[in-house]
Amino acid sequence: MATHGQGSEGRITLVLGGARSGKSRRAEELVAAMGGQPVYLATAAAGDAEMAARIAHHRARRGHHWHTVEEPLELPAALARHATPQAAVLVDCLTLWLSNLYGAGRDVLDATNALIQALHTAQGPVVLVSNEVGLGIVPDNALARRFRDDAGRLNQAVAEIATHVVFVAAGLSLTLKPAS
Repeated sequence: MATHGQGSEGRITLVLGGARSGKSRRAEELVAAMGGQPVYLATAAAGDAEMAARIAHHRARRGHHWHTVEEPLELPAALARHATPQAAVLVDCLTLWLSNLYGAGRDVLDATNALIQALHTAQGPVVLVSNEVGLGIVPDNALARRFRDDAGRLNQAVAEIATHVVFVAAGLSLTLKPAS
């Protein structure tokens, strides 16, 4: 089994893109190439039939060799438990996690800071998926504008410490920050 060394330096990847851009598939490819036991840290909850179908589609595409952990809120703690030298972790996705934080009445800045700290101390590689929601029109309501702004700040905070950042559109990856 492959091991990835200690600490998170050099092993945080952020994969950004729009809905149905291919970002999750690209992130899965990156984690699979790292070797070791892949861990899928899912932030989604199947609140309705459509979301359950999306989750089932993702599970089927990944196959059975992935260890799936569902964690809609306590993402930093889950990273501390699962990002080990023997396991590469895929977090899918940050914007769903942000939605969950809103729904639970959690402080987004505190949660973002806890996530950044968890990434700094992760003992194995982490690939995070997030939607880029700031490319469209300005939303017409305050909650949607706040979400767009919080998602942008969350993405910036992760991108700042990430050693590799890619943007996916139409299934094609564009490297924004090359891996060192």
